[in-house]
Amino acid sequence: MNRPSSPRRPSPASTAQAPQEVRIIGGQWKRTPLPVKNAPGLRPTPARVRETLFNWLGQDLSGWRCLDAFAGSGALGLEAASRGASEVTLVEQDPSLAKGLQAIVTRLKAEGSVRVERGDALAAMRQRQGAALDLVFLDPPFGDGGNEALFRSALQAARGAIGVNGLIYLEAPVVWTADALASLGLQVHRQGRAGQVAFHLLRTLAVD
Repeated sequence: MNRPSSPRRPSPASTAQAPQEVRIIGGQWKRTPLPVKNAPGLRPTPARVRETLFNWLGQDLSGWRCLDAFAGSGALGLEAASRGASEVTLVEQDPSLAKGLQAIVTRLKAEGSVRVERGDALAAMRQRQGAALDLVFLDPPFGDGGNEALFRSALQAARGAIGVNGLIYLEAPVVWTADALASLGLQVHRQGRAGQVAFHLLRTLAVD
């Protein structure tokens, strides 16, 4: 079985306490702070990575239907909503984090476009098989050694939830190879690395 390239141990900087807040960087809620709870495994996507991602996606996501499957701080899904996405679902299993996300959505008066769903990310994606979503965000807990089984399950579930032209954003501790992604029916559209984090924008594998 083809695997992602070998994981690296997190550096001391990457295992430090999470920042207490991050900020939305574009759109109608630009500069809005999002509190970050000190929760195990919570690792908000850095601003420079989000900026790169939304440069790839385009600044205007009007009409997009998105799912933030491991929402955490909500930074990815709320960034999409801030830039015009018409439907964003934030899925978070931790009850405290889910409650915090709902408070943010209420504060932003975003109930018309953003929904918080407390539950398992894999189950949420599997329930949406064939939903033809435009974008699924995947930023699962890294875990010791890369948590490859969770990542493979998440990618497989997300693949079934997006449309023909849909996209999957994946954040991981390793770079996923073309062969590993092809086995899941996916291919790289864009990718990059920031410190110990590899980030990928994926689409369905083209069929000849």
